[in-house]
Amino acid sequence: MAGGSGARPSRCRLVSRPGSPGSEVPPASLTIRRAEARPASGGEGARRAAQDRCSGGVPSPAAWQHPFLNVFRHFRVDEWKRSSKEGDVAVVTDKVLKSTVYRIRGSVSASNYIQLPRTSTQSLGLTGRYLYVLFRPLPTKHFVIHLDVSTEDGQVIRVSFSNLFKEFKSSATWLQFPFVFETKTPRRDLAGVAPPNARWTCLQLDLRDILMFYLSRHYGHLKSVRLCASLLVRNLYTSDVCFDPALTIVAVTVTEARRAKLPVNPVPREMAFPVPKGESWHDHYIHVWFPSDGSKVPYEQVEKRRSPPQAGHMSRCLPHPEVFGKPLWSSRSPVAQISSPILPCKVPSVPRLLPDVSLTYKHLEVSSVAASSIPGQHPSAWGDTTDAHAVGGGRHVLADKSSGVPMALEDFGSCKLFLPDPVLRLKGVIGFGGHSTQWALWTKDGMAIVYPCHAVIVVLQIDTRQQRFFLGHTDKVSALALDGNDTLLASAQVQPPSMVRLWDFQTGGCLSLFRSPLHTICSLSFSNSGALLCGVGKDRHGRTVVVAWGTDQVGLGGEVAVLAKVHTDFDIQTFRIAFFDETRMASCGRGSVRLWRLRGGALRSCAVDLGEYCALELTDLAFAHALDGPWTPLDGILFVCSHSGHILEIDHQRMAVQHIRRLLPTQSPGVPLTEKQNFSLGSGIAISSLSVSSATCAVGSEDGYLRLWPLDFSSVLLEAEHDGPVSSVSFSPDGLRVLSTTTSGHLGFLDVSSREYTVLARSHMAPVLALSTEQNRGQMATVSLDHTVRIWDLTTLQQLYDFSSSEETPCAVAFHPTLPNFFCGFSSGAVRSFSLENSGVLVEHTRHRGAITSLVITPDGRFLFSSCSQGSLVQYNCAVSRCCVLRVAANMVCQDGRPNPNILAVSGDSCRLAFVGPSKCMVTVMESASLDQLLHVDISTLNLASNHLDWAVAICFSPGDSGHLLVSTSSNKVVVLDAVSGHTIRKFSSVRSRACSSLALSEDARLLLAATGRTITVWDYPTQVNPSCQVYIGHSEPVRVVAFTPDQQQVLSVGDAIFLWDVLATPESDQSESGAPAVHEAGSSVGQLEDLASGASGLPRQQVPIPSQSSPPPLSIHDRPLEGSAGTFSTSDEEGLCEESHDVSEAFLQAQAPIPPVLVEREASGAGDGSRETAKGSWAPAVVHHSQTSEWNLRRVKTGLPTRPDSYRHFTARYKASIRVKSISFPPVGREQLRLKTVVGYNGNGRANMVWRPNTGFFAYTCGRLVVVEDLHSGTQRHWVGHPQEISTLALSQDGQVLASASCCGSTAARCQIRIWDVPKGVCQHLLSHHDTAVQALAFSSDDEFLVTLGDYADLTLALWSMATYELLSSTRLPEPVHGIAFNPWDANELICVGTSAITFWLLQHHGTDTSFQVHREPVPEELGASELTSLCYGASPLLYCGSSSGQVCVWDTGTGRCFLAWEADEGEIGVLLCSGSRLVSGSNTRRLRLWAVGVVPELRHKGSSARSSSVFMERELTLDGAVVSASFDSGMDMGVVGTTAGTLWYISWTEGTSTRLISGHRSKVNEVVFSPSESHCATCGEDGSVRVWSLASMELVIQFQVLNQSCLCLAWTPPSCGRPEQQQVVAGYSDGTLRVFSISRTAMELKMHPHRTALTAIAFSTDGQTILSGDKDGLVAISRPCTGMTFRVLNDHRGAPISAIQSTSKEYGDLGVEGVDLWLAASGDQRVSIWASDWLQDRCELLEWLSFPAPATSETLGLLPPSLAAFCPWDRAILVCVGLGAHEEVVFYSLRQKQVVQKTPLPFFAMSLSLSPGAQLMVVGFAECMLRLLDCVSGTAQDFEGHDDSVHLCRFTPSGRLLFTAAHNEILVWEVTNPDSPRLEDCSSPLHTMRSWCGKSPTLNSC
Repeated sequence: MAGGSGARPSRCRLVSRPGSPGSEVPPASLTIRRAEARPASGGEGARRAAQDRCSGGVPSPAAWQHPFLNVFRHFRVDEWKRSSKEGDVAVVTDKVLKSTVYRIRGSVSASNYIQLPRTSTQSLGLTGRYLYVLFRPLPTKHFVIHLDVSTEDGQVIRVSFSNLFKEFKSSATWLQFPFVFETKTPRRDLAGVAPPNARWTCLQLDLRDILMFYLSRHYGHLKSVRLCASLLVRNLYTSDVCFDPALTIVAVTVTEARRAKLPVNPVPREMAFPVPKGESWHDHYIHVWFPSDGSKVPYEQVEKRRSPPQAGHMSRCLPHPEVFGKPLWSSRSPVAQISSPILPCKVPSVPRLLPDVSLTYKHLEVSSVAASSIPGQHPSAWGDTTDAHAVGGGRHVLADKSSGVPMALEDFGSCKLFLPDPVLRLKGVIGFGGHSTQWALWTKDGMAIVYPCHAVIVVLQIDTRQQRFFLGHTDKVSALALDGNDTLLASAQVQPPSMVRLWDFQTGGCLSLFRSPLHTICSLSFSNSGALLCGVGKDRHGRTVVVAWGTDQVGLGGEVAVLAKVHTDFDIQTFRIAFFDETRMASCGRGSVRLWRLRGGALRSCAVDLGEYCALELTDLAFAHALDGPWTPLDGILFVCSHSGHILEIDHQRMAVQHIRRLLPTQSPGVPLTEKQNFSLGSGIAISSLSVSSATCAVGSEDGYLRLWPLDFSSVLLEAEHDGPVSSVSFSPDGLRVLSTTTSGHLGFLDVSSREYTVLARSHMAPVLALSTEQNRGQMATVSLDHTVRIWDLTTLQQLYDFSSSEETPCAVAFHPTLPNFFCGFSSGAVRSFSLENSGVLVEHTRHRGAITSLVITPDGRFLFSSCSQGSLVQYNCAVSRCCVLRVAANMVCQDGRPNPNILAVSGDSCRLAFVGPSKCMVTVMESASLDQLLHVDISTLNLASNHLDWAVAICFSPGDSGHLLVSTSSNKVVVLDAVSGHTIRKFSSVRSRACSSLALSEDARLLLAATGRTITVWDYPTQVNPSCQVYIGHSEPVRVVAFTPDQQQVLSVGDAIFLWDVLATPESDQSESGAPAVHEAGSSVGQLEDLASGASGLPRQQVPIPSQSSPPPLSIHDRPLEGSAGTFSTSDEEGLCEESHDVSEAFLQAQAPIPPVLVEREASGAGDGSRETAKGSWAPAVVHHSQTSEWNLRRVKTGLPTRPDSYRHFTARYKASIRVKSISFPPVGREQLRLKTVVGYNGNGRANMVWRPNTGFFAYTCGRLVVVEDLHSGTQRHWVGHPQEISTLALSQDGQVLASASCCGSTAARCQIRIWDVPKGVCQHLLSHHDTAVQALAFSSDDEFLVTLGDYADLTLALWSMATYELLSSTRLPEPVHGIAFNPWDANELICVGTSAITFWLLQHHGTDTSFQVHREPVPEELGASELTSLCYGASPLLYCGSSSGQVCVWDTGTGRCFLAWEADEGEIGVLLCSGSRLVSGSNTRRLRLWAVGVVPELRHKGSSARSSSVFMERELTLDGAVVSASFDSGMDMGVVGTTAGTLWYISWTEGTSTRLISGHRSKVNEVVFSPSESHCATCGEDGSVRVWSLASMELVIQFQVLNQSCLCLAWTPPSCGRPEQQQVVAGYSDGTLRVFSISRTAMELKMHPHRTALTAIAFSTDGQTILSGDKDGLVAISRPCTGMTFRVLNDHRGAPISAIQSTSKEYGDLGVEGVDLWLAASGDQRVSIWASDWLQDRCELLEWLSFPAPATSETLGLLPPSLAAFCPWDRAILVCVGLGAHEEVVFYSLRQKQVVQKTPLPFFAMSLSLSPGAQLMVVGFAECMLRLLDCVSGTAQDFEGHDDSVHLCRFTPSGRLLFTAAHNEILVWEVTNPDSPRLEDCSSPLHTMRSWCGKSPTLNSC
């Protein structure tokens, strides 16, 4: 039956209709419910309608589709019932065809389209091999055609054709072909807009060959079609007949064609295009046949049926792949050509014929290349070669006959191969469960077990122990179900909303992935036939939901349909479908057994009356089975078990309980159980699961026993004890084996006949922390948070030993290289040595005080090293069995409480030890024997351009004596250092936005492994430039360790489970024949490698789906590298460009590297020619995207994680853990009690985010999401608020009246927001949004009519806006990251951008209301080498200056488009260039700002290539405090403002040669703000280790104290009692446990103390200023006297939780019942507050009160946990105000007198900061939601304010209460308190001369 072969025959019927006697009516659509018939016409045959639910599989060939089918007529497109339209779709009359056509147009292709059928759940069911699309591209526009094609096995493939695409791309489920318009110009763009003379085209697609050739899949049917803007379409046709439109012209009939044995047929009349009499069809139309079927068209016949050359264009039919006798020049690429005419726009010339490459089909039968046809190659060199080489999608592919696996070539010239793709193959997984241990299923034959292991589904063969895997889940699998035929496997994952996957169990392919209506799924059940799937779970409100899905059409290409869904109020623990009736189900739960029925699209249930047993906690159920024979009454019995040991036998036909028995653990054999037992008669067996065979019932219980009972439960037949509670039991299909699982990760089965128990798998039940391998025995040791140490056999993956401890957690492990011992470190600080011979402890050492973080042993077995969380390093002599301690060194290793095996490393020669320490920013190398320090490397200085402090995450030495030390950094890079000098050798950038937590390098230094989050990244280590990498998924939690096995043949990765991977790369071997490339043979069978190539194993070839960052045009015989530049290729989807060798002959490249498949149209030259084209070369149409590309491309861009270019010019938004609230209740206008007065700081993370116009005085910059407009003379500020996220860049119009600002996307903004501000009014005029990630740059045209916005490296979009209408005029998809852009100051229609590999000239063309781009690209000059152009600016006409990543400046002549001059301007990347007159300013990431005299450059332009840069000289140079990111100068370049990444704006005076700090702020997080008693100054401290003192009147920096390599975490100013100037001091606490006292008057450090071993978190002075109270992160409070430098008391009452606040006040109340002059408090992170009364001069301290607040039950879901804060109320010091993580979001007022809570004030969120005003009864609370709330404690009113870009973690009122300081990360906002009860603070900012007190630098003190 057509269209319904997948349905069951019983549900289908044949229908006869008039006009088609006795024929079967085919289905028109999967969802049509009413049959109808119409007379046949147009060659379509009889029409069909759908039957109920029986059409939906793979349609079989039917007469109604022969000989062809008019798709538009058949589906009645004009009625729009079976099809749909969106956007601008209209019916128009075409003058050429003289008929009506459909016009689809619009700026966004994805929003303007025609789709057949109407919805995605329907299917066209068209089986014709050929699809004919009659269409015409709209001139100068783009179009997209999407086809969804179903294969024979039900897989849906998306095939897309578009002139938007730049290159061919493919995956297992989609193919993307570029449609190319080719021009006869020296350069060729492989994609672009349609030419102005675009003609009607007959696109003939051979769907069968497309799927077979590119995916090796068998074509099933055409499922859907989507035609997207912009094009005209006449019709679509499908047929199994190959038609040629040209044969209609010569009146060749079908009969004549068959008689002449022609492989093609004349096109039917209704498909034909009208041709004027006497003219050629090819003069008017184009025929594109893709891919050509050359096997049926001999070359001679093709030539015969073509017109003579002078006749013009003709259809193109390519030779068969196996027919060739000359070098291969091109790929299998059909070409529709519009050649350059002899006379302009007249008769086109003859197209050229391109031969095909011999690529293979399913079995890769590869033809050999004739060696004699390759110049320069000896025949013997290729005589034995049977490989086909191709360039596909911008990458080299070698299809090797021996393996059948594509391999990526890294360097074609040197014939070195990159790794096989994939280089790793998952071999085995050690683990079971993850989310639940109850899911383990038998296969139908009983030979295999299916079970989940976290996110991986494992199929284990019982006899061979081989595993195969189903990969694809992104979270832990929560439920499994397998149908009775082993056909479909269903799985659900935990992460809500729960996703369900349906798998083809035999092949391992994913047939369907759909989102369930359930929030979480806890159970799945398949019917025996696999046609019905039921799921049980919870919705978002916690209600139980049962869903039934129809899955009978999934394997046939159909969709999964929801048949029924019902909400229930009763508990369901187990739900199963009856094996004898698919419409019946049963469920059990707490107090209920219900029988279900699916009928009429509804699920209905009825409860079984349990009587007095209605309170039982029922846990599992099973239907009774009859193994053989017909159905028996026993099949009507339902067994249900309970947690109390009861077994219920229920007759589900009568819905009645027949028997209730209770199983007791002490039941004597032979004594039958009573029919009914009372609950009080002893404790029954807590049954968790049961399974029933024909005569036996297996019961699993929580006492760890598996018991077998007869069905009358008279006695126990057999029992097996487990090491933990049994979670599930299951009989095998033959009833001879019982599978059991336990909650302790145990999986095994009991053989009933032999009474033997077999263990299949054991598992860690918590994350694995570390591993170590042993070479001699092939063993592996792992330690886990489940308190166990386990030894495994690497060959069998079975557990050998198990060491456990209930009190300690093992943290690190290391095998001895020669002795049968291993060492283990524990959380208690103990290091123990275990013997593998007697399984005992040999020796124990307890020299550490903290948890062991790492263990490492030298390869020669002499020394063992251990580190702990307290920073100590211990060296052991382990040459003997009982090792001994040699040295103990304190504060050596980075103090990190988390175990990290990779913070210690030893070299391969055992001579050097490396570790991260003493801080996380330092890496130290020591001599391993003497511990003499050899090297000290500061990781934070390796990337000066970074906005964040970089630190080391993991380290490892390279093998052998290469002397490399590899360091993984927090900035997601792997830095290779010289282990002797410390110099940086190279860097690897992670393709994931995660730091590499573990590193491993193979012994041959071939492969570099890294654990990057939940993935494993593999780099080709020998490759020096752009090393390729592959990314592997499978883990559901972060990977802790990656390592090679001792034989280097396998890779181990541990985290949630233990994964064992086979390495498919072998060492390089010399080739026996010269000229033959070196091929890396993979050590696997052909079948296995074919599985990998086809994706059957589920492993990713690369990280999916990260788009390629560069898409260079592939080479063909017509493409030649530009003079002086090397050809470039992309070797994988993730990597960049790799240089090609010039030693390979051009003929060799042409023969071995055909271009990827593309559709090409040749465009007649002359269109758009002009003087500009003559000057600059060939202009080509740009790839103009109107806001978006195809739907699939959008998904790839948004889900992928593109690699950030190695250029500091690109903006990266700072990571924020906070979440902004979308709605805030702002106070009424004019009633605000807070007014934003001053913003302290400048966002050095932005790029070009400062503007200054000297002629108008306008000065603006950004801080977070604020635009700050400052008057440089008065110092007053205006603040423009509105951006939802961090602002990346600014641009000011030429007339200075409009400012554009752009912010990145985020949680509250799906797209970047661009605001257009009216500068005089200070209001936002308009809002623009287009870019998806971040805006890299903004630029106004010279006449201010246009604004261009440039997306960053992930967005890759350039947009042009009209400033008159604010409309998007055009949007272009960029082929590579662009670093900078600028409009031509002399021509508003020209702009230039610089990027990775070229400089691009853009020319705006206006066609009425439409605007488009024409593009001309020039490569980077040869003089710059491998550099990238990173910045640009215009000079004197027509000069353009460009800066490069290597520090060079090159000068271009924009008139000729050539570079004529270059000179070395800096040692680093130049990010800023400005030019005016004869002066040029350059700024770089080396912190240098240089002034150049370039007055002679215009004269050098006339010298051309002979120009020399010696005439260009540097006038001035200044060194600033960070990389230069923004700059603005006056017209004479005498003075300007420059911004740096350090968060500083500098005033530059070239005349005086000075730089003066103008705006300054902290570069990193601000931790505290304190004030002097007189409010003349304030001080701040930050993570960067600085203490800054500011003038409170002007907020200018006065003093800065800097401590290197430490973070300043807390700060305090001396109290008012120390009133004299010489007594003014600040005390600061640092991360190394030290505190430093600084004198303000003397600008010096007076005292340094070390009272703590861990970081200080809070500090305060006593009221007399003579005592310092400090608290650390371990909860200790130290009392010290600064006059003596001694700590005289330590309080440990808060031990175990960090101190979050300390405050001291004078004790004024005598009724508190204690003595003392000071009252002080300490709050800790465990929600506890202690209040003390003290008299420090008398050394007296007494605890007054101890408060504890309960934590909420759902604290794990809060994300960023709030601190516990407390403060004394300023207006009543006997009142304590507390906030923090409590049961509710509230402020608690506690009375020390009444000893109780006196008031609670609710808050909208948990508080992150707190401050109380001393001047008025005001309280301010900061939240993680980027807002703060001001509470008036008198009136009870509250006002909310926003302005910060991150969590408001700091709030501080000044002593007078007139000002409020708030901080979020490094932003400091100063608010003026306008409460009527307190006097308004007058503006105390004094006028400043010459731009805000540029009279000198602030002193900076560097302290050690």
